[in-house]
Amino acid sequence: MIAHVSGVVAEKFGQSIIVDVHGIGYEIQVAANDYDSSMLDEKVKFFTYHHIREQSQELFGFSSLTAKKLFEMLISVQGVGPKAALAILSLGDAETVRNAIALSDSVFIAKASGVGKKTADRVGVDLSDKVGLATRVPTVQSNEPTIDTKDEAVEALMALGYNLSDAMSALASVSAELPTAERVREALRGGRS
Repeated sequence: MIAHVSGVVAEKFGQSIIVDVHGIGYEIQVAANDYDSSMLDEKVKFFTYHHIREQSQELFGFSSLTAKKLFEMLISVQGVGPKAALAILSLGDAETVRNAIALSDSVFIAKASGVGKKTADRVGVDLSDKVGLATRVPTVQSNEPTIDTKDEAVEALMALGYNLSDAMSALASVSAELPTAERVREALRGGRS
């Protein structure tokens, strides 16, 4: 299994990027925001999902571990394949998509290419309780602090086996002012100082 690819962007076409890793080019399909932010000859790192079928193998890449984990959740839903999951992740950053799923916002999810209303409803029903609470609720102003899922502490906890929801819950009572390593330690201890 290929867990991540680090190298230089050699080519871009369609929704794919070819990453040159010491002379070997890996074609990686990415979400729209990762495609747009990747520049030719720029060093990049993508967390990858290696999709193997009987007649083909494909790599799907994500600039954050959070997006990869969300992708893996999406493809677990009946009727959502890797291309549909990537289309859903192309609707916005991982946090925006996660919030839409947490709120079961099927209208937002159905905007993805190849995803109908029935599938969008199924995504909301199957995953809303698995992605954690919404950190941004539309049309409601809140003074509550939000947790940034691009946060290195969230990604570190996910690398240790936490799912997105549990990682965010564990960090909810830990000060965001602490260094990442200390935040992870506090989260592992249960937020006790």
